[in-house]
This record gives sequence, structure tokens and C-alpha cells, in this order.
Amino acid sequence: MFRDLSEFHEWFDSRAKANSFRVTPTGLDALQGWTTDPDTGNIAHASGRFFTVEGLRVRTNSRQVTAWDQPIIIQPETGILGILVKDFDGVPHFLMQAKMEPGNINLLQLSPTVQATRSNYTRVHRGSSVPYLEYFVAARRHQVLFDSLQSEQGSWFLGKRNRNMIVYVDEDVPVRDDFCWLSLPQLRELLSVDNLVNMDSRTVLSGMPSPRRDAGPGHTGNAEGWHPMKRVLSWFTEAKSNHRLDQQRIPLSQVAGWRLRDSVVEHDSGHFFRIIGVNVQATNREVREWSQPMLAPCGRGLVAFLVRDIAGVRHVLVRALSEAGTLDVVELAPTVQCTPDNYRDLPTEQRPPFLDYALAAPPDRIRLDVVHSEEGGRFYHAETRYLVVETAEDLPYEEPEGHLWVSVPQLAQLVRHSNYLNVSARSLLCCLRSESWMDTTVSADLVAAW
Repeated sequence: MFRDLSEFHEWFDSRAKANSFRVTPTGLDALQGWTTDPDTGNIAHASGRFFTVEGLRVRTNSRQVTAWDQPIIIQPETGILGILVKDFDGVPHFLMQAKMEPGNINLLQLSPTVQATRSNYTRVHRGSSVPYLEYFVAARRHQVLFDSLQSEQGSWFLGKRNRNMIVYVDEDVPVRDDFCWLSLPQLRELLSVDNLVNMDSRTVLSGMPSPRRDAGPGHTGNAEGWHPMKRVLSWFTEAKSNHRLDQQRIPLSQVAGWRLRDSVVEHDSGHFFRIIGVNVQATNREVREWSQPMLAPCGRGLVAFLVRDIAGVRHVLVRALSEAGTLDVVELAPTVQCTPDNYRDLPTEQRPPFLDYALAAPPDRIRLDVVHSEEGGRFYHAETRYLVVETAEDLPYEEPEGHLWVSVPQLAQLVRHSNYLNVSARSLLCCLRSESWMDTTVSADLVAAW
């Protein structure tokens, strides 16, 4: 535990120096243990486990572009993302890990206690075991505070989900070298630091209980929201019914508009993303050396919530969004979710709704502005700008088609269930709610309320 965050940063720097990391981009044809099928072009591990890179043909009625092909990561295994919680002097602390992932732009970031695919924790790689795994595979021996299957990036994964868990323990827990206990206020401050708290930590922390201050500093009205929850659920169900999303797996070699050039898979336009190979060395991972394909985005992403207080309750404008790999047709997404560079040369009517509004927001209306990394185990240098913008009076209360004002407490309820909020919305919600964490009395009562 740390008396202040300067001690944490010293510890974090010491973990980086105590270990050796190296990530070297290489051609897909040079990946040890991976093969490219000569007939389909699909990329797979020799063990048949971990994941594959294949093609996907998408047809939808909910986007301006209604049909396209793309590469997609197929990873049917459900992994575990779990955080241990324990009281120290009546204050809950969270066991976090300084973990290296090959895609992280700065390599080392703060991850959950356990962050492991099924292939990893069943030791397909023949490496060392995953620390603290026993608390999550036998979780009912302890107090399970949050347990939900949650989606991953729908633009890059096909139907991928992980089990998000928070488990409370009252026994002594030995702390290994790359792990540390952090309080909730400390985590809140660290969420404001660029590229420090990784995506897996953010999605698990989004399942935290709801402090009353989630409703907003001026809360005087019904915390449920402008729309009652039954209206929110009905709107969401209607969106699922009206959206069409047809997904057909196809050989990677047959993906239209994409090509294999110089042992890299890329789009003809140079936009969207590339599939590359990397060789990895890390002295503190279960396996110290390996190779793998990675998805490398072309440009920094942007996710933004437009927020406003309605009857004294903080609301965000969410969007019903279908993505190429969405498991259940539609999820709740941020107001804006895109890579702005992909739309730079398009006219206003072809740009995502509210993109220009968010980008043009004056500093006095920006409530959150931080850059975070996406999942570093599969995505190479994938960064996203997380933005929360307070709306001005010139923005009507009327909701555009496919959008709805939902209160933060309502989102905090929905996020504890599967297939409602997509990973971008959960990550942004985690950052948004961290404002209220700092002002909430954090004690054992908070854990009891879980």
C-alpha cells in the first residue's frame, strides 16, 4: 500500500526497471508457431488454440456503409478479468498488477489481479501458472461482488467476451513482486493519467457499485433518469429488433478491399487497421518469449459522451450501435465512437453524428480528456482519446434517431449485466464515474452495499 501516489509511481518505475521487455514488429510469414493456411489465408496457432485471424463479410441496415469485408480476430474462449478487494483499516483496496503487454505503447500498464485467456490459464503455452487464479475459478468460496460476461471490441473481435469479476476476500493475500494494493481514490487519480490503467482494469472497474453522487453534484430529482428504466429497456429492445446484422466468416484471402503486402494485411486505402506480426520478450510473463499476430489501428480513436444535467441528474447521450463483430446485434455505445482520421476528407453529412460537436468543444465544457490504450494483448499501439463534453444550451434535448439520454445511475445498473454497454462505453463510464468516487466516503460500508 502507498501513502501517496508518488510512492506508487516510484514502485511502478521500479517494476519496469526490474524486468526486461522487447517487442519487435516482424512479417506474418516469420511468426514462430503460427501458420498461414495456403488455401484460405487464415492465420492460426499451431496448437489450434489462442485465436485466429480470418475474414468477415458484414451486411447491416444501421450504418451509412451497409456492406463490407474485413479481417477479424476469432477468439471463442472466454477469459477471466478479475480484481481482488480487501479491507485495510476499513478502507477497501484493490489488488492491481503492473503487467507488460506487447501492444501497449509504453509496454507496462496497470492491469487487473488476473487477466488471462483460457488458453493461458490452462497453460497451453506450457509456461508458469497465473498468479491468484484460484480466487476466481473457485470464487464462491469468497464474496463475489461483480460477475458478468462482457463484450470486447466489436470492430475487431467476432463475438468476443470475457468474464469480468470483482471478488472480496478477508484472508491474508501474499503480494507478489509485480502487484500492489490501491485504494479507490488512488485508482480514480490514476485513471486521469494517459496510458496507465489498462482497458481490462477499466472494464472491470465499470462494474463498481453506484455511489449516490453518480446522480450528479446538483442532484435533486429522480435518480432513475429522465426516462424510466422500463422506457430505456424498451428503446434498447426496439433497436435490437430493427437493426439487421448479418455476419459471415469467409477466408482471409477472399476479403474484398484488403491485400497482403510485404507480409502485412492492410486495406487498399491505407485506412482502418493492419494485421502485423511481432516477436516478444518479457521476463515477467508466464512465457518469456513468443510470437503472435496483432491488429494495428491506423490512427488514434475517439470515444466521447455528451453529458448534461436533467432535473438535477447527470445524463449521457448513448447510441445504439452495431459493429462488425457485435454478439447480439446492438449494444449501447458512447455518443461518438470512431477513428476521426477515417472521416477527415468526408463531407459533414457523412461524418459520425456529434463528431464535430465533440471535437469543437471549448475547454470550459470538457469534463474529461485523457488518452488510454486498448487491449494490449491483441492490438498494437491502439490508443483512444476519452472525452466527456458538457453540452451547451444550443444542443436540443430532442434525441436524434438511435440516441437516448440515459442517467449515469441507470448505466451503472445496466453495466452489471451482459450485452448492454459495449467496451468503449464501459471504459468511458469508468472514467466518468471516477469523479464521484473521489467524493464518496470509501469504507467497508461500500463493500457491504455491493
